[in-house]
Amino acid sequence: SLQKSIEVPPPQKDETAEQTQTVEDLKEDDFVIIQIAKDDTIWVNDREAPSEQSLLIKLREALSESAAAAGAGSLLVLADRECRHETVVKALDAGNAVGVEDIRLAYVDEEDL
Repeated sequence: SLQKSIEVPPPQKDETAEQTQTVEDLKEDDFVIIQIAKDDTIWVNDREAPSEQSLLIKLREALSESAAAAGAGSLLVLADRECRHETVVKALDAGNAVGVEDIRLAYVDEEDL
């Protein structure tokens, strides 16, 4: 079987550790945000993406709007702790497919979404 992989750079030992950020801190930065609910529903910047095709379309639109507004090209995936791993991988793959290089992943509780 064929497997996909995403390269994750190792932490650099000469840099000091960043302070812990809250979800609210991250949302204030210039990210396109993918949210994954407990029932595996996916939203891109608060717009539901019911299929993989619509996820890619909405993600491209959000990135182009974001780039026009602030030059951002970063993706933040906020996944409920009880969602399926497969859905998280689908969101990460979508970010990779549209060329996003800065992707952050955070698992959150439902009330934080």
